[in-house]
Amino acid sequence: MKENFNKIYVKEIIEQSVLRRAAWCVLILLATAIKASAHEKWFHETENYGLRWDLLFRPVPLAFIGAVLLATFAAWLYWRRRGQRGFVPGPENFGATDERRSALYGLIPAILGVHVAVPLLVGGVQGQLFSPNNQLSGVPMYALGLAQTGIALAIFYGALTRIAAIALGVLWLAGVFLVGIEPMLDNTMYLGFAAFFFLAGRGPISIDRLIVPPLEPSARLMEKAMPALRVGLGLSLVFVAFTEKFANISLALVFLERYPLNFTAALGIPMSNETFILCAGAAELLIGLWILFGIFPREIILIAWIPTNLTLTIFNWTELIGHLPIYGTLAVLLVWSPGRENLTLWTSGLREGPLAILRQNSTHHDKQNV
Repeated sequence: MKENFNKIYVKEIIEQSVLRRAAWCVLILLATAIKASAHEKWFHETENYGLRWDLLFRPVPLAFIGAVLLATFAAWLYWRRRGQRGFVPGPENFGATDERRSALYGLIPAILGVHVAVPLLVGGVQGQLFSPNNQLSGVPMYALGLAQTGIALAIFYGALTRIAAIALGVLWLAGVFLVGIEPMLDNTMYLGFAAFFFLAGRGPISIDRLIVPPLEPSARLMEKAMPALRVGLGLSLVFVAFTEKFANISLALVFLERYPLNFTAALGIPMSNETFILCAGAAELLIGLWILFGIFPREIILIAWIPTNLTLTIFNWTELIGHLPIYGTLAVLLVWSPGRENLTLWTSGLREGPLAILRQNSTHHDKQNV
């Protein structure tokens, strides 16, 4: 009995040691690389810098990608073994009651609405589709600019939100034909927001709740909203890791020449610009995959949060406004807890409270979605 206990104890010590070393490796990688993760396409012309898949399929880039995939798989196994419990405590561990957590969840659609409406509105009035590098001209600029502005206002005020969410998804699909599939893949998070607001609605603090109750989604649909939001952001980060780093090293190199963000020499661990780019791509890919699959979400967000904001003082308002949807999603995922009990609090927060969904309307919707 004692021998078995010692074996288990030693095994746990070894696992914790390996985990600590892996965590330090990830931390060092992020701290030294994410500073280059500003969107290169937003601040440098891309006309002469198409994707170069031949540069991707080389031993060194493939080794970086393989290492990220291996680390992600190992983290997923450990995440499952821990019962999907992370190391960073959530609101419930700090004494937040179920009632107050539910009330917070009721505010989330309004909070996210502001974070996504502002960049949509700014892009709409400037003739840019979702991000600064997608500059429109002619008739599409006026038509899509008007559509983007209308969607932004609808989501901001919570008026006909689910219809606006459908329009946002259609706008994303239209962008595939107008500016290309690559820029739209980089902005997959907007497709995630479209799915989120269609599935969750705009919550109790909205015009919809007051005067358009038939537009409220069912509880079953609301349960799918958070995964859709998380997947949208995760996919965006994964795609950007390839379109701006791994498969577009030429663009990243000229970007670093213009904006010398490679600060590794100052840390005593000098890297070439290409190695620095691969590290940045690996970090972005790692973050994207962990968010996509919901692996230690609080840990990866806290690790990445500070370094991902380091370039704000360099790129100012353009980056701040463009990254608002990312900041909002990360903040929500930071307080989110997986599990059936949490989903119950989520739907309760969206459907109940001072402006609760009318019972007869709720019953009607639930019957429609059976």
